[in-house]
Amino acid sequence: MPIPDFQTLMLPILQLAGDGQLHKLRDAVAAMSDAFNLTEAERNEMIGSRLQPRIYSNVSWAVTYLRAARLLESPLRGTFRITDRGYEVLSANPKRIDVQYLKRFPEFVEFYAAARADSRAPSAGQGAQMHEPPAENISPDERLEISYRELQKALARDLLERIKHCSPRFFENLVIDLLVKMGYGGSVEDAGKAIGRSGDGGIDGVIKGDILGLDEVYVQAKRWEGAVGTPVVRDFVGALEGRRARRGVLITTSSFTDDARRYVERIEKKIVLIDGEQLAQYMIDFNVGVAEERRYVIKRLDENYFSGDA
Repeated sequence: MPIPDFQTLMLPILQLAGDGQLHKLRDAVAAMSDAFNLTEAERNEMIGSRLQPRIYSNVSWAVTYLRAARLLESPLRGTFRITDRGYEVLSANPKRIDVQYLKRFPEFVEFYAAARADSRAPSAGQGAQMHEPPAENISPDERLEISYRELQKALARDLLERIKHCSPRFFENLVIDLLVKMGYGGSVEDAGKAIGRSGDGGIDGVIKGDILGLDEVYVQAKRWEGAVGTPVVRDFVGALEGRRARRGVLITTSSFTDDARRYVERIEKKIVLIDGEQLAQYMIDFNVGVAEERRYVIKRLDENYFSGDA
């Protein structure tokens, strides 16, 4: 069974609170995990890059929405209990409680309008017309994560497009900068002396495998248009053999065929294949060719601050 979204959890959580007791959020997470028969892996599944279990986030947002509609209240830190309005809703025996259901309560309408205001924006070419963010059953945490991933993908596409139009020498320097940022080559000056010194036998350069230069990594970086197949990889391996080298990195702005990837898995030498998608991701991760545009700080309630009010 998939992890329930925060709207699916609203009715079960209200029913849980129907006993009139004060419930702790962490206990509600455990109760919902049991009620929906979540596996251990599903209970521990995180939301993308955020260090928070998905089920915990969904339960938290379900409680937040129910509280905004005045069906629940939170008299103490990390707790909730049902209100008189919550009892009235349960007595009506609804089959489901979701955002549409909660819109019958004016307090929730005000909360929801304020929460959604920042997520509404004029669509390109639509002037002042506003569009609704997709998939209302996605929690704000998940929506933020999805938006972040979309921005990362768009940036990666832009990086690759730009790389394909830069000069070969610039691309070599880009590879130098990236490998140094990743911990190879010692300093940029050391790497710059090594890269491009070979220029024959299918090798574009040699770079230190560590800052002390105890090992060397042979590099070939090309802006191929089509998928790179086994013959190109085999030629690179042959060039390494001619230099009695053990390690190599083959970088392309396009992709590698499945046969090429299987080939490097079978051979004794350690060959790393970096395709365009991985290259762009490494550039983003190690801040090569990208600059920070803006930063958002996501804050949470500091329960410790309110601990003395119990």
